[in-house]
Amino acid sequence: MIFKQLREDIAVIKAHDPAARSSFEIFFTYSGLHAVRSYRHAHWFYKHKMYTIARMISQWSRFWTGIEIHPGATIGKSLFIDHGMGVVIGETAVIGDNCLIYQGVTLGGTGKDKGKRHPTLGNNVLVGAGAKVLGPFTVGNNVKIAANAVVLNPLPDNCTAVGIPARIVKQDGNKVRPCVTNEIDQVHIPDPISLDMCKMLAKIESLEKKIQEIENAQNK
Repeated sequence: MIFKQLREDIAVIKAHDPAARSSFEIFFTYSGLHAVRSYRHAHWFYKHKMYTIARMISQWSRFWTGIEIHPGATIGKSLFIDHGMGVVIGETAVIGDNCLIYQGVTLGGTGKDKGKRHPTLGNNVLVGAGAKVLGPFTVGNNVKIAANAVVLNPLPDNCTAVGIPARIVKQDGNKVRPCVTNEIDQVHIPDPISLDMCKMLAKIESLEKKIQEIENAQNK
């Protein structure tokens, strides 16, 4: 079981990271892999109410990998944490299967909730570098969260969210706003606020042109 899970973890890294050259290299050099493996050991102790040992393992892993995963979190199979430095996953966070998380991501709370206070991610969720998902809500399956987005509300299945606060730009394959994206592209996803500003500038230019035409007509 342990070796099967390790093979699955290595396989998902090979599938997502073009820099991964071999299983040997992945096993010895990928901090995300080591953080997830340490979490699984810590989680076993946590479930058996050996909380201090669980936290010791998670803090040791944090020291060596720069990735902090609370042993109380629930993580599905084939999680890939790419690069990983600065990733924080809270105690009541839930992560589904086949998720991809980049560096600087926080799955945290808002400081005002009790009990369940961290987000739940569905299956096949991508969370871009620096994104923050804060609060006890659910992010659906097949969701993409752009780099540096701040998600404070639930997201439905099959959507792409960008911005601060995050807004949906693509839903069920249909563009809610102009958007160019692929499975792991964190760059070519526009900021919806910038798009609104562009629309406003275009409207202002149109109105200025009409005013100028009216003034010209009056002068004549």
